[in-house]
Amino acid sequence: MFAIIAGQGDLPGLLAAHLVDQGQTPLIAAMEGFAPDALDVDLTFRVETLGTFLVALGDAGITDVCFAGSVARPALDPSKIDAQTMPLVPVIMQAMQAGDDGALRAVLDIFEKTGFKLHGAHEVLPTLLPNAGIATKAQPTDHHKKDAARGQAIVTAMGAADVGQSCVVARGQAQAIEAQPGTDWMLRSLLAAPVEHEKTFLDEIMDVVSLGDPIPDSRLPELDPKIIPGGILYKAPKPGQDRRVDLPVIGVNTVSAAAEAGLAGIVIEAGGVMVPNLEGVIQAADLCRMFLWVREASE
Repeated sequence: MFAIIAGQGDLPGLLAAHLVDQGQTPLIAAMEGFAPDALDVDLTFRVETLGTFLVALGDAGITDVCFAGSVARPALDPSKIDAQTMPLVPVIMQAMQAGDDGALRAVLDIFEKTGFKLHGAHEVLPTLLPNAGIATKAQPTDHHKKDAARGQAIVTAMGAADVGQSCVVARGQAQAIEAQPGTDWMLRSLLAAPVEHEKTFLDEIMDVVSLGDPIPDSRLPELDPKIIPGGILYKAPKPGQDRRVDLPVIGVNTVSAAAEAGLAGIVIEAGGVMVPNLEGVIQAADLCRMFLWVREASE
């Protein structure tokens, strides 16, 4: 029997629907405070009760597990650690002090040693990984291609320190790198005066333009004057990371944030970044006159 350890976002729902279509009804589990957006949760757990949660999965007949969706590191309450979890405390504490990849490896190791078979989201639903190529109307220029190679080198270097999975590059210069706050925060850091809006940038421009029309200058936010406009967002997994969990994801909101930051396109590593709503992402990129390049790492 299959279980999805679900975080937030659309991905857990897509996987659950796919499994149901395949004749399986997965058990949905979620960490307290990070319930999925559109799924009923069968089991809720805390890190402090992980041992009890693992026993509950086994009692439910679970043999196969997939982690999907976003979660943040929770604050631990030592008073809530139960007897079943006590033997795992040294591993949990070491994981909480490690980088993201190190922490996830420790969690995967706990699940595997308990006897569960782990699956990556892209293994459950292979269409999450788009084919290499450029499906958008806009195409990268030669300097964008050079920026992509530079972005690959930067993310590779970041991965060695277990820091992040994306960066912004323009004319060969690193404009921003992803850290704990995430990709959207990184992109908003490029704006001169980031402000909160009721609508996303993409929703706002859809109110005033049609596909292929230019975006009015009045709708374009002011960039930080130190930022070189027309750069790219480059996103790829960390070198050597376990791809069964925390594989990078982009969506329509990523396109919106990149467009708001004045970027010309998004470059993702082929086979290494999931795009759950590829058609919607391509349409959003076309509306923003941006390119989406699914790039082979060897290019």
